[in-house]
Amino acid sequence: MQASVHTFDLTSRSGSVLLDTGRRLPFDEEVFLASGLRHVRVGQRVSVEVEPADPEQPDARLSRLWIVGIGEGEPIR
Repeated sequence: MQASVHTFDLTSRSGSVLLDTGRRLPFDEEVFLASGLRHVRVGQRVSVEVEPADPEQPDARLSRLWIVGIGEGEPIR
């Protein structure tokens, strides 16, 4: 699924995204570092995976963040 970057702190390498439903989900440094990205900007569209699979669950959390075509294992199509 896709989302928009809502906040990002380069120092802590953490932030949050807004899903297209309007739900805000935070991400931590571990998720950001695994993305292979060096920076994201507020408003930028990103692909995300959420656990559990239903992002509207109260315990939903971001488990993966990436931009298609950028990073290891992400060929440009």
